[in-house]
Amino acid sequence: MIRSTLSACVLAATLLGGCAAMSSAEPPVKVTDGVLVNRAGMTLYTFDRDPAGAGKSVCNGQCAANWPPLAAPADAKASEPYSIVVRDDGTRQWAYKGKPLYLWVRDQKPGDRTGDGVNGVWRLARP
Repeated sequence: MIRSTLSACVLAATLLGGCAAMSSAEPPVKVTDGVLVNRAGMTLYTFDRDPAGAGKSVCNGQCAANWPPLAAPADAKASEPYSIVVRDDGTRQWAYKGKPLYLWVRDQKPGDRTGDGVNGVWRLARP
């Protein structure tokens, strides 16, 4: 009886731990070669015109088509240094230290960094 109860507890803890690891509570960001990248390894960028800590993005419309926001699901929970901003269209976007994070449509594979310095306002997102 004790052995089966213990086994059940271990199984439950394992399953719950696995579920927690798969939840969207954690930002889909990691650091590779000194820059922030998404889970697929694609480079992330910040936009100089986004005021840090404003809680919003000013990159909308065609800008967002070229610089797709790093989407945060509805159930995502932020923890410092990551936060979530609500976009003009009501969708949610991850931010790092208050600066919204974006991808660049011209980056084709992990490790590409072709968006750094575009129009003098796009920067690699660095930790």
